[in-house]
Order: sequence, then C-alpha cells, then structure tokens
Amino acid sequence: MKARTIVTAAIALLGASLAGSAEAEGNKEIQMLHWWTSGGEAAAVDVLRQQLVKEGYVWKDVPIAGGGGEAAMTTLKAMVAAGNPPTASEILGYFALDYADANKLADVTDLANQEGWAKLLPAAIQKFTTVNGKWVAVPIDIHSDNWIWINKDLMSKIGGTEPKTYDDFIALLGKAKNAGLVPLALGGQPWQEATLFDSIVVSTGGIDFYKKALIDLDESALKSDTMKKSFDNLAKLKDYIDPNFTGRDWNLATAMVIRGDALVQVMGDWAKGEFRASNKEPGKDFLCYRFPGTEGTVLYLTDMFALFQLPADRRDAQRALAEATMSPAIQSGFNVVKGSVPARMDVPDTAFDACGKRVSPTSRAQTATGHSLDLWRITTLSRQLSPQLTLTSSRSSFMAKSVRPAPP
Repeated sequence: MKARTIVTAAIALLGASLAGSAEAEGNKEIQMLHWWTSGGEAAAVDVLRQQLVKEGYVWKDVPIAGGGGEAAMTTLKAMVAAGNPPTASEILGYFALDYADANKLADVTDLANQEGWAKLLPAAIQKFTTVNGKWVAVPIDIHSDNWIWINKDLMSKIGGTEPKTYDDFIALLGKAKNAGLVPLALGGQPWQEATLFDSIVVSTGGIDFYKKALIDLDESALKSDTMKKSFDNLAKLKDYIDPNFTGRDWNLATAMVIRGDALVQVMGDWAKGEFRASNKEPGKDFLCYRFPGTEGTVLYLTDMFALFQLPADRRDAQRALAEATMSPAIQSGFNVVKGSVPARMDVPDTAFDACGKRVSPTSRAQTATGHSLDLWRITTLSRQLSPQLTLTSSRSSFMAKSVRPAPP
C-alpha cells in the first residue's frame, strides 16, 4: 500500500511538472493563423518563424488553404467566437476593423510609439492598423495586383514584345495561340477573376473611372459604355484560356507559366514568390510587366497581422511577434521571398531582384501619398459581386445586380 502511495504521488508530481512545463511553453507559444500555403508563401512565413524560434518562442502554425482567405476568415471567426483566438492572424483591412469594433483586438500602442511606427508606415495603411488612435495590427507587406508574368522562352519563341495597351495584350495572346501555346494561364475562381477584372477596368477607363464605379458604386458609371467595354474586354479573354481552368488554384496557374505550359498569367506580385521558389530569375527565365494600360497605377493591398486580446501570460509572445514583424530585417527578408515589398518605407530595396526594384519605390511612395487604389474596399466588393464577375456571366446580369450599398 505504501509503495502504491509513493508511485501515485510520483505520477502526480510528474503530471504537475509536465503541466507546469506545458504552461511555461505555452507562454512562449505564438499561434499564427494564415492562408499562405503555396511554396513561395510558405517560404516567406518561414523567414518570420525562424527569427522567432531563434528568440526562444514556439511557433504553432495554423495554415488554412485558400488563396482568397475566405476559409481562413471562417476559421478565425469560429476561434474568436469560441474564446480561443490565435496570437495573431493574417488579415485584410476591413476585417481587422470589424474585429476592432467588436473589441477583440489587443492594444500595442506603447510598442508602436516606442518604435515610431507612425513615421515608418504609409498613412493609407495606418487607416487599418489603428482604431481610435490605438494600434491593433501590424503590416508585413505591400502587394500590388496589376501585374502580368510571362515565360521568357515562350515570349522569344513567338517574337513577342511588352504589351503597352490592352489591344497589344490581345495581339500577344493571339500570337501565342497561333503558335499552338496556351496563351493565358487562369484559375477559374471568383477572386482570381475579380483580380483580373480590376486591372481590366483600370486599363479600360482609368483610375478615376475605377474609383467612381467600383469604390463609390456610382450607378451612372456602373451602367456606362465604359463599364460595358470593360466587360467586353474581359469576354475577349475566353478565346485564350485552356478548357481546364475552372477551379484551378492561382499557384497552379503560375506553375503553368513557370513550366512553359502557358505564356502569361495576370496575377498579383505574390506570383513572383512562386518563380523564386522554383529558382527562376527575372529577365532570364520570366518577365514582369504592369498590366497593359495601367502603368503608373498601383492596385495595392497589405497583409497585416491582427493581434487579438489574450490572457496576460500570452502577451509577451504576441509583443515579440509584433516587434519581429516590424523589424527591417524581417520586412526585407519576408518580402524578398514573397514577391511583395516592405510596408516600412525606410527599408532599402538592396536585396530585391529586378522586379522588386521596379515596384518598390513606386508602391510605397504612391501608397504614402494616396496616388494608388486601395483594394480593401474593392476586395469586399469583389466578394459580393463574384457570382457576376465570371468569364461566362452575362453583362446584363451584372448591371442589374451590381448597384449596392458600399461595404462598411
């Protein structure tokens, strides 16, 4: 009996020890929810993970596949509702404001003031990282959407040149088709088609028309001949895509260009991360151009980490994550790998490749001054309208259903 008591006590002591160890480890745990699951994206996340592991923290990855982030936002909503939020979550603009309005986000204003974030980040981005003067999120990058990515060998094969206008673009696709190539690699998912349509509208009507139609939802602009022409331009692309495009993930479309299975993809600069992950070099293996007709315009969005209210024993790890995210080393290292540019305006482009050097000063300068189009509201709008933003949808259906109140 005495021996049994001793063994029982020992087991209890071991259990308490393990529990204490787990609690101590939990204090160092950083639970990160995100939808960065492609090769290039995962490599970028690993830059941040490695830094925090070096600092002694335990990284708990919560990756939710889905290029547009819808599935991840559904998971996040469930976690927050259950009272078990992650340390942080990748998030896009208005979603962060929604959680801030619901009083679910932490306040890291003291850290932001200590490090001078207000002077380092574009004012346009601070609209989404601060609420009522409080810092509730940290930005990791600036992406721009209006890019085309071209396989250089195929471009040389057909004797193609950089398309400057939309008509040039259609002519280039025609050359590829006549040569027996798949001209346009497209993933037939609503958010991808909406991304494509964004660039087409700017190319067709210019930046002021785009803002009037798709941000202000002006009825006259939505029903205008310019909008009709935008849809006509979208419809022209049906002749240049392969029959298996429906439901294809964006990174698989990128892979088609990388392998030489297609000439061009229209996609945000996160596509460059896939080229880099495949050891492809700009100018040598692939070409990067602004979407024809949009040169000088930046359609941008920023990935941020929303910081959630946590118990006291988890806050030090959260603060470490915020500090690391905003450090110049991570802002450079992460974005070099991912294809985007730093959110911080003071990080040099020394480590960036030719495509990165081309966009870096432009994106950050235009974002800082507001001479660009903010895709936060547009992203929300595109989700609302995505059933109508397909290559097979009728124009009249879109025109009848698109005049809706602006998203919050």
